Amino acid sequence: MTTLDQERDALLRATLPHVAFDGWTHKALSSGAEDAGLAPAVAFNAFPGGPMEALEAFSDGIDRRLLAALGERDLSEMRVRDRIALGVRLRLEMLEPHEEAVRRGLGVLALPSNARLGVTCLYRTVDAIWHAAGDASTDYNFYSKRLLLAGVYSSTLLAWLNDDSADKADTWAFLDRRIDGVLKVGGRFGKTMKRVLDFPDRLARPGPGGRIGRRRGPFRPRTG
Repeated sequence: MTTLDQERDALLRATLPHVAFDGWTHKALSSGAEDAGLAPAVAFNAFPGGPMEALEAFSDGIDRRLLAALGERDLSEMRVRDRIALGVRLRLEMLEPHEEAVRRGLGVLALPSNARLGVTCLYRTVDAIWHAAGDASTDYNFYSKRLLLAGVYSSTLLAWLNDDSADKADTWAFLDRRIDGVLKVGGRFGKTMKRVLDFPDRLARPGPGGRIGRRRGPFRPRTG
């Protein structure tokens, strides 16, 4: 780890408690730098993109921790749906010490100016979970799996933020229901995607007599 990486990690850890009160702002970063004993110039160099770069680094750091944690587990005997559920649950549990910072982050990512960053962070998260689950798809399934999981993760995250049940039991029950529902939808969605993506090939495939895009019946021009 380089000195810059160490400074980024130290600054981010010191900033997170302030985010709960000041949001993902320059004020929170400045307070974090002071707590970490870093000069303002060092703090700026650590995150030249400001609070949004710090927020992205926070999300990316959780994803890397998740991959490391799942990599230490034997997932070979688990069903794919259980691997995915475990990935979502572990990530949310890693976020638990920073729940208010996560809430503040969702609020700022909901702004139109930050929508691209929000999509980027979400994609990286669901891609990390599928990667850890052993997904090796390269066709349309690659995208459909991540699209469906993005919906599961986003809705479960919102449920988690609003869950006051013991040990977040309601959230984990919600997660199981969402994954079971998506598995049913996913099968139909995957078949539909395959038909859509295969359509140009079917259209261009020569029919009897070498004709392309052959009609099912004879063509009869309108008369009169």
